[in-house]
Amino acid sequence: MNFEEHAAKPMLAEVGIPVPRGRVVTTPDAAAEAAAELGPVMLKAQVPTGRRGKLGGVRAADTPETAAAGASAILGMRIDGHPVTRLLVEQRVAVARELYAAVLSDPATKGPLVLFAAEGGIEVEALAASGRQALIRRPVDIGVGFDAAQARAMLAGQDLGGATDAVGAAIAGLYWLYHAKDAELVEINPLALTHDGGVIALDCKFVLDDAAVARQPELARLGAAEPMTELERRGRELGLRYIEFDGEVGVLANGAGLTMTTLDAVRHYGGRPANFLEIGGAAYTQAKPALELVLANPRVRSLVINFCGAFARTDVMTEGVIDAWEALRPELPVAFSVHGTGEAAAVAMLRARLGLRPHARMDDAVKAAIAAAAAAT
Repeated sequence: MNFEEHAAKPMLAEVGIPVPRGRVVTTPDAAAEAAAELGPVMLKAQVPTGRRGKLGGVRAADTPETAAAGASAILGMRIDGHPVTRLLVEQRVAVARELYAAVLSDPATKGPLVLFAAEGGIEVEALAASGRQALIRRPVDIGVGFDAAQARAMLAGQDLGGATDAVGAAIAGLYWLYHAKDAELVEINPLALTHDGGVIALDCKFVLDDAAVARQPELARLGAAEPMTELERRGRELGLRYIEFDGEVGVLANGAGLTMTTLDAVRHYGGRPANFLEIGGAAYTQAKPALELVLANPRVRSLVINFCGAFARTDVMTEGVIDAWEALRPELPVAFSVHGTGEAAAVAMLRARLGLRPHARMDDAVKAAIAAAAAAT
C-alpha cells in the first residue's frame, strides 16, 4: 500500500526527522492562502507514485498569485493514471546539499536493507547506474536492529561536514519507522542538508507491507487507494486476485507464485501478459467467473492455463475450468500445462471433454499461447 507524501511526512516528524511546514489544499484559492501564510512554496501533486516532477506535478511559486496559477495547472492532471485532486503546498527550504536515504525489504538478503548516497534528488536506479556516487548498502539483522551508532559508522568517509550525527540520527529514525510501521519501503529523496548543518526531509515515500494491513489498521486508513480498472473492480467483488495488464496472452494459474512465474515466462519468450489471475485454494470453485474475467478483456487473443499441485489437486482444478469452458464456449486458442497431484486424471479429462492435450512443459504451453496470440492479432 502506497502513501501520498502528505500522509508519509508526519511519520518522519514522529521519529524526529524535520519536515517543512505545509498544507494540503484542493483549490487554487486555498493554494494562494497557504502561500500567503508560508511565503515562497513548492506545489506538489499528491499521488501515490513517483516522477511527479518530471511529469509537471511539482512547481515552485514565489507569491500567492503564482501559487494559484500553479495549482490551476496541476489540479486535474493525471500522473501515471492517478488523477490529481489535491496538492501539498510546502514552505520552500534553502538547501546546501541533497542526500539520499532509505530502508527497504530486500529479497536478496531476506531482511531489511539500509541505503545511503551522498547525492540525492534523482531516482535511485539512475543513481546506482551513474557511477558518480557510491550507493552504500547495509543489510540489517532484524533481531539486532540498526541504531544511530551503526548509522554513523555507515557514513564514515562521506565528508558530511559536521552533519554526520544529524544524518545518522535521521537514518536510524528511518529504520525505526520501517520496523515499527511494518513498511516495505521508507525513502527520503532528497534528504537535505541546510546551511546551518541540520537536515530536513524534502520528500518521503512510504510503502506499507500489504500483509501488515491487519496489524496497522489506523495507518492503513491513511494509505492511497489504488486505481482499478472495471475488470479489477469486478475481480475484487468476486474475491479473485485479478490485475489487468496491456498484453494479449490471458493467464490462469493456481497460486500467486506460479502465476507470477507464468507471467515472467510469457515476457521471457517475447509475449505480453494480459492479466494476473490466480485461482488456487478454494478459488477453483470460481473457475467460471474467473474465466469470464479473462475473456472480458477485449485485448486477449489466447490463453495459457498453468496448474501445478502438490497438496492442491490438479484434476479438481482442471475439472472446474473444463466445466467453465463448456458453459462459456470461448473460441480463442488455449494452451494447458498440468503437473502434480491428480495429473493423469486431469490430462484424461482434457482429452475426453475438450479434445486438448496439455503441453509437456510450462515453457511449451507459454510459447504456444504467444504464437496463437500473434497469429490472431
